[in-house]
Amino acid sequence: MDQKELARISKALSDPTRLRIVEAISSANEMYCGQVVEKCGLTPGTISHHLKILADANLIETRREGQFIYMRPKPETIRDYGRSLAKMAGKKTSGKSA
Repeated sequence: MDQKELARISKALSDPTRLRIVEAISSANEMYCGQVVEKCGLTPGTISHHLKILADANLIETRREGQFIYMRPKPETIRDYGRSLAKMAGKKTSGKSA
């Protein structure tokens, strides 16, 4: 994972609302936009803004089904992100100390 991608993911996850959204989608495995709005108590426009940032960071993927847009987590992105941070910290990717 390159520095630009690391920065984009870090920025996306640094916002508490976006972190909550990722957690909610991950716990449900898939949600549509209205469910995220209900869960977070924010306007659809605000949620849409946050979802775009999360999708641009490759943290979620979206699919359209009729009028609904469904979001799914991309756990491989989080896994790669964690491994890249561990490498930066000088640790092995297995999670054990160097």
